[in-house]
Amino acid sequence: MRKSKTLVSVVLVIAVLAVIIGALIFFKVRQIAGFAGMKWSPPPIAVTSLVVREEAWQPTLNAVGTVQSVNGVTVSTDLPGIVEKITFESGRHIKQGDPLLKLDTKQEEAQLKSAEARRQLARSNLDRQKGLLQKRVSAQSDYDTSEAEDKEAEAAVAEIKATIERKLIRAPFTGVLGIRQVNLGQYMKSGDPVVPLQSLDPIYVNFSLPQQRLKDLAVGGVVKVKADGLPDETFEGKITSVDAVIDEATRNVLVQATLANPGQKLRPGMFVTADVVLPTKEKVLALPATAINYAPYGDSVYVVEKMKDPEGKGYDGVRQQIVTLGASRGDQVAVVSGIKSGEEVVTSGGFKLAPRAAIQRNNAAQPSNSGAPTPADS
Repeated sequence: MRKSKTLVSVVLVIAVLAVIIGALIFFKVRQIAGFAGMKWSPPPIAVTSLVVREEAWQPTLNAVGTVQSVNGVTVSTDLPGIVEKITFESGRHIKQGDPLLKLDTKQEEAQLKSAEARRQLARSNLDRQKGLLQKRVSAQSDYDTSEAEDKEAEAAVAEIKATIERKLIRAPFTGVLGIRQVNLGQYMKSGDPVVPLQSLDPIYVNFSLPQQRLKDLAVGGVVKVKADGLPDETFEGKITSVDAVIDEATRNVLVQATLANPGQKLRPGMFVTADVVLPTKEKVLALPATAINYAPYGDSVYVVEKMKDPEGKGYDGVRQQIVTLGASRGDQVAVVSGIKSGEEVVTSGGFKLAPRAAIQRNNAAQPSNSGAPTPADS
């Protein structure tokens, strides 16, 4: 009897559970069927945007250049000898003609005394022969011989003096010295280096541009130069020379600009960027670089337009537009073709978009859009 009651209870519990599970399944199926009948669309994507306007840009030609001194040499010895005196310090500014180094000239000075004695004797003989010739006691040939000996003695003295002078090394031009490369007592051969010397003001900047730009280059054109390590300074100069030949390997023409460098901040060998400022301004459609979607198949932007969904309801959507880019300036990029003035373009958030995607503008914080940005940490 107990066993039959227990069995009935178990069956009753199982039946109740089956009813509950069946009801849950029934309501879930109805819910899913209801969702299937609904038309779902993703929420609008938050982006920033701006209306494209024409701007007047001063066009420039950009190039990478190298600083070169107007005069730059490594001062070297002309004759061999032992260093007797050093009269300069590394890194100092010197003037043309200032003495730098003196080699030992004891032997030449002794030779000079001997030559001067011979010159004095030759001069006395010449004076004596001149007197005898006037008295008709001596022949003209004797006088001519004495005159030649006097000139030869004078030339010997001048030669030794020139040798002594050549052993005193002087600065060939005004400039800044480099690191000293000699020591006292050192034996120098002819041509051994003494010290580098560079004139730094004014200074040259050499750079190359494609041959297609040759028509835009003229002597007197303005050039603006910036150097790594001097981010807050721009040096301005003018084109002083355009090479007469085009490099056959690169089809580039070499251009040389001359810049004032009173603070001597530009040094020979420095890497710089050079911008040749063209004389006429041009109208461009400028966008912040964040608006451009760069891709191998073509650069593009998203243009905001009024669109309709399948049910005919209007919404703000985007159209992907391929564009052709021009020069860049600061945070901005010039668009040559693909968009028109007055069109609204997405400036940030474009990486989340697809054609015809719905958007929601949030222009409280726009991306940087300056032609001459100043970084916060500069």
